[in-house]
Amino acid sequence: MNIIKLDATASTNAHLRTMLTTCHLENFTTIVTENQFAGKGQRGTTWVSEVGSNLTFSVLMKSKAETVQRIFDLNVMVALAVATTLKKIANLPFFIKWPNDILSVNKKIGGILIENSIKSKGEINSIVGIGINVNQKQFPAMSKASSLSLLTGETWDREVLLQALLAALKEGYEALQRGEAPSVWEGYQAHLYRKDIVSAFEWPDGTRFNGRIKRVTPYGKLVVEVENQGETEFDLKEIQLLY
Repeated sequence: MNIIKLDATASTNAHLRTMLTTCHLENFTTIVTENQFAGKGQRGTTWVSEVGSNLTFSVLMKSKAETVQRIFDLNVMVALAVATTLKKIANLPFFIKWPNDILSVNKKIGGILIENSIKSKGEINSIVGIGINVNQKQFPAMSKASSLSLLTGETWDREVLLQALLAALKEGYEALQRGEAPSVWEGYQAHLYRKDIVSAFEWPDGTRFNGRIKRVTPYGKLVVEVENQGETEFDLKEIQLLY
């Protein structure tokens, strides 16, 4: 596995994407940086990380998708691999807030941003960007964020954590290649944050409603049992789960 460590870069995803256009990269090439100063999250948000305290890295995963569904299989696998690895290491419950934020004790610990490039012959280059709050102690602009250190009272070795996450990602990737997507999905659904619990949601215009998360479809839509409406499917930007 080729791991490239940088002192600083605007975005590990962008850096890896640029490298892909200029040279051949082996599968699972990984970019890690101490200082990512322009990272991005879901919904176009900015991922802010304290220099030298956290894990910010991107991994190249090459595959070939027979169907569109297989593209979301990768999202599911990555989120599950991160959640279960953190759970095993920190001995705390971790959940996946749809589609792939990582939470514990109702606080955001990690985020995932996957960018796919589909080639003419059906080959896919997926750049898997992962940010984990490890040893950061203060989050002045993010009231819903926390870190492994704050949750456990310990200081964590980021290199050990990186190696554990990469091993889990490789294991999950190989499971998908063996056709084990159903079991990966089963694990993902079991880790869904606030599944089967009455929760508040918000439309883009600010209107709120209550519902219960039931599952995620094979194409990444969230199925919510809405009061007086039954089960309804939602895309990523259609609603927001409040917590």
